[in-house]
Amino acid sequence: MKRLFLVLLCAILGACAATPSPSPVPSQEFFHDELFAAPAQRVDAEDVFARSDAMKHYVHVDIARQLRAQGYVRGLINALYQSDQLKLKYDPGATRNAAQAFDARKGNCLSLVIMTAALAKELGLEVTYHNVAVEETWSRADDLAFLSTHVNVTLGTRATDGNPGYDASLALTVDFLPAEDIPRRRTRSISEDTIVAMYMNNRAAEALAQWQIDEAYWWVRAAVVRAPDFLSPYNTLGVVYLRRGELPAAEQMFRYLLARAPRDKQALSNLAMLLDKEGHADEASALRARLARLEPYAPYHFFWLGTAAMQRGDFATAKSMFAKEVDRADYCSEFHYWLGIANFRLGDLDEARKQLAIAMENSTTPSDYELYAAKLERLRSAGAH
Repeated sequence: MKRLFLVLLCAILGACAATPSPSPVPSQEFFHDELFAAPAQRVDAEDVFARSDAMKHYVHVDIARQLRAQGYVRGLINALYQSDQLKLKYDPGATRNAAQAFDARKGNCLSLVIMTAALAKELGLEVTYHNVAVEETWSRADDLAFLSTHVNVTLGTRATDGNPGYDASLALTVDFLPAEDIPRRRTRSISEDTIVAMYMNNRAAEALAQWQIDEAYWWVRAAVVRAPDFLSPYNTLGVVYLRRGELPAAEQMFRYLLARAPRDKQALSNLAMLLDKEGHADEASALRARLARLEPYAPYHFFWLGTAAMQRGDFATAKSMFAKEVDRADYCSEFHYWLGIANFRLGDLDEARKQLAIAMENSTTPSDYELYAAKLERLRSAGAH
């Protein structure tokens, strides 16, 4: 099976490692509005950080006393992230804007960064965003593979601010990584326009995963316009065109991205797949050789070998392949699940139960948790007889 690669921020998000040359205005030749139906919902950058009445009431009434006592920065962070107050939860599901994340009391890391920044802005605080260098994290939906990256936000008071929370020396970072890991990780400041484009790119990727191609187009189009130097949306736009069957438009996007970031692995892989579709096998092979020098084994490489081995009944090979994926991506519940199933097929019930228990612990959605829990319960029942 051929797979398309997207970059998604924090859940389902991200920036390319290469530093592109400036490109102030995206070319109108990149866009083909005539190929897509109008969006079913509003696509507007102004909605991303918009504060609802409930959010305003929260900072100006509900926690006003705490802000006065603790200072605006620390008081806000304590109110948002202490379990006895707002009780926010990390949720790797759909990317939400500030008001949606506040209402739901949950979000992925980008959603919670946006919501935190919106509340801080309501208080007149300084907000700085950072892209954080973390290990690559992959997930998938059918033939789409998603690379997640990570952002955080630093809050501080303004030097000219006369409010009771003013402290010129105070700046605190909100991050979902363990606190002890933060100082050792490279960070790079990014603009608010880039954060907005990341949000829009996420919405596009999530729409693609649901085969909502028209919605995906308008979200990613807005991302390209909002932050032309942020490269991930160009790859997403190429995938949108591929899904719509517009191969020349998709090829244009991947080639443009590779001209600006020649080592972009997602664009290399996607362009190679497209060239195969167009019958240009030699150029596709050359691109894959170039990609192999950057990354000998693509994400999910051993997983697909393992699933193929399962289909032909070769459970020993399947176990070996799934174990390789677990070794290089221990966070992925799906790899542990299939390693458990392979062990079950080989008659090793103890190891099967162990891997399914890990899959449950690592699951990121309620549906996955329920699937793994049900399978584990059946295995436990089988072992009791």
